[in-house]
Amino acid sequence: MRICKSSNGLAIFTSLATAMFGGLVALTVSAQQPAPAHPQADVLSIGGSVTEIVVALGQQHRLLARDTTSTYPPAVTNLPDVGYMRALSPEGVLSVGPSLILSEEGAGPPEALNVIRAADVAYVEVPDALDATGILNKIEIIGSALGVPDRATELAAEVGAALDAALARADVPAEDRKRVLFVLSTDGGKINASGTGTAADAIIRMAGGVNAVDDFTGYKHLTDEAVGISAPDVILMMDRSGDHAAADDELFDMPAIRPTPAAETRSVVRMDGLLMLGFGPRTAEAVEALNAALYGTPG
Repeated sequence: MRICKSSNGLAIFTSLATAMFGGLVALTVSAQQPAPAHPQADVLSIGGSVTEIVVALGQQHRLLARDTTSTYPPAVTNLPDVGYMRALSPEGVLSVGPSLILSEEGAGPPEALNVIRAADVAYVEVPDALDATGILNKIEIIGSALGVPDRATELAAEVGAALDAALARADVPAEDRKRVLFVLSTDGGKINASGTGTAADAIIRMAGGVNAVDDFTGYKHLTDEAVGISAPDVILMMDRSGDHAAADDELFDMPAIRPTPAAETRSVVRMDGLLMLGFGPRTAEAVEALNAALYGTPG
């Protein structure tokens, strides 16, 4: 390549080189940026069941970001993650620039929610659900917030019919119902189990089982004696890895579990946590799957 030594020529070469290099830099920076969101994306969804409902309503193109619990359908995991719904930061939530926040009840902490609610962003809280009526209410609220009430009515009818059918198939005579102990975790060798008033308690009953623990509300660490007295036929857990996981051998060798009927038959059921406890559009599937796991029959 020949470089012209004239002042004009050098100026021309310098300008060309600058333009070419600048274009290359711009192209490199652009290539490093995430793909632009859909032009209609304006919704931050907080809570796995809320996100599922948004997608089931055909409004996935509106999703701008999600929280860590929103993992279904798998495609939503490509969205920006603002963190765990019970440990949100106002900066993280507002940084994605939503014009509408749809949040499950129970998001927090409270001080973060106070800041978020004070921002110039529409905030809709979706009540928890522990039965079919609650699920259909979730759908109606979210459909209204998204401006698609007619589609919400259709989806509620579809989900309601599926739930009615699943509950009818899962109806088990009282004398044949199995006692089920939902174990949230076994951290430190202690059983953290579900009492009444929880999603775990509700799904056990809907699937034709009996909650082995009914003398307290919520979740609680049980003594070894209390676990033995509960006498579960089956242990129910979320299918997950990490600190909260417990392999079968480890689980059934725990002093609290060892004397139970469940340990004698090595009966444990593990299910996807969001499917089992989300109480969203797939709850009929969860009821049928748990019923089949408990009784060995098709859902």
